[in-house]
Amino acid sequence: MAEVLVFHHGHGLTDGVRQFAEQLRGAGHTVHTPDLYEGQVFDSLEEGVGYAERVGFDTFIARGTAAAEGLPAELVYVGISLGVLPAQKLAQTRPGAKGALLLEACVPVAEFGGAWPQDVPVQIHGMDADPFFAGEGDVDAARTLVETAPDAELFRYPGGSHLFTDSSLPTYDAQAAQQVNDRVLGFLDRIK
Repeated sequence: MAEVLVFHHGHGLTDGVRQFAEQLRGAGHTVHTPDLYEGQVFDSLEEGVGYAERVGFDTFIARGTAAAEGLPAELVYVGISLGVLPAQKLAQTRPGAKGALLLEACVPVAEFGGAWPQDVPVQIHGMDADPFFAGEGDVDAARTLVETAPDAELFRYPGGSHLFTDSSLPTYDAQAAQQVNDRVLGFLDRIK
């Protein structure tokens, strides 16, 4: 079974993020869900991202890095939207990473020092018409990553919702989220 570090999205550590983590635990994986917003959960994405901007995205990433420090190196990093920033950074730069699951976001690998590590498998999931994933270049970064990494997959789902994997938000898409969960669990099952 894998040991997994899940980083929440811009709303904070919502009930939906916690439920996602519980599904992974229910499949036998060890899952950590640090709260990078220090207990704050925001009703709107704009408020949550505004908080991250005020604190600083570098601080947000540093909090994610600090959350990993007391854990084994052999982790699978999961980021949901804004949480992709620390997840992707750690997967690319922290030795021992076992994999990465980037949900609803992806940044160019150059942001964190160059090429994707050849021995780190990665899955990227997003909706075709999501204004953030499809509209702000994340899908292009994901395509480039898939073209250059030996074990990388991009899964696109029909629809235009952002944060469609969070069951506690109105943007939740149960059918697409179930497909994501099935693929995530399949990915984790092959981690040694």
